Amino acid sequence: MKVSAVITLKKDVLDPQGKVIQQALNGMGFKNIDEVRQGKYFEIDVQENDPKKANEIIEEICKKLLANLVIENYKIIETQ
Repeated sequence: MKVSAVITLKKDVLDPQGKVIQQALNGMGFKNIDEVRQGKYFEIDVQENDPKKANEIIEEICKKLLANLVIENYKIIETQ
């Protein structure tokens, strides 16, 4: 079963990469962009058929490895 997770910086954390992307977009003529926040996207194939158990495994992986919970949030976005 494939599970997707998105890791993003918390709102209070400065996002220099997002700021550079926003500036580049403004330079390209996209003047209507207020803010860009960048993050990480993961697709993880878990050997589990139960969606609830698969999500629990991915949640544990996010907490222990993929996300720095001091400055980042994670969200499990889909199960296939």
